[in-house]
Amino acid sequence: MSHPTELPALYRTDRFLARRKILTIVGAAFHLFDEDGELLAYSRQKAFKLKEDIRIYADEDQSVELLTIQADRVIDFSAAYSVIDATTGRKVGSLRRKGMASLMRDTWEILDDAGRVRGRMLEDSAGLAILRRLVDFMTILIPQKFRVEFDGRPVASIVQQFNPFVHKYTVELLDGDSDIPRPLLVASAILLLAIEGRQG
Repeated sequence: MSHPTELPALYRTDRFLARRKILTIVGAAFHLFDEDGELLAYSRQKAFKLKEDIRIYADEDQSVELLTIQADRVIDFSAAYSVIDATTGRKVGSLRRKGMASLMRDTWEILDDAGRVRGRMLEDSAGLAILRRLVDFMTILIPQKFRVEFDGRPVASIVQQFNPFVHKYTVELLDGDSDIPRPLLVASAILLLAIEGRQG
């Protein structure tokens, strides 16, 4: 069994910035940085891909793969996304978007490796969520905020940082002793950038 010091830096930090940059023609790139601006992870999302298969690497050279996120269907309205540890091949858990609920307020379920619902990722306020959808410029004035719950208690926050050109979130673990697997928290941020960001 690996010791905590052997874990990737991405899983040892309690706060990181997740950033999505639009790339013309080729899709989008995702960068995760620590508080000192050091790169923790990198991913590139291919354009025109019908079924999501996102690979997350420790560096831009894509030499060390950390995670794979795979959708269970082509249409992402209510898709479930398996999160797989690339170093072991083991499924860590999955995230499932609640399609109908997300029309008004972005809502995701967090499932463990056995398929049991253990938590959720929920947009901050139903009222603000509806306002963002009704008035486009309100997404700039009122950035998205999500709370992540696991085993019945808040464990993390994901807060959108204003930038008209680059979609980015600050992710902060509220309880370092939480049982939520770090790969699921990382995948939560990546999916918000990839799926919700694409719709915004």
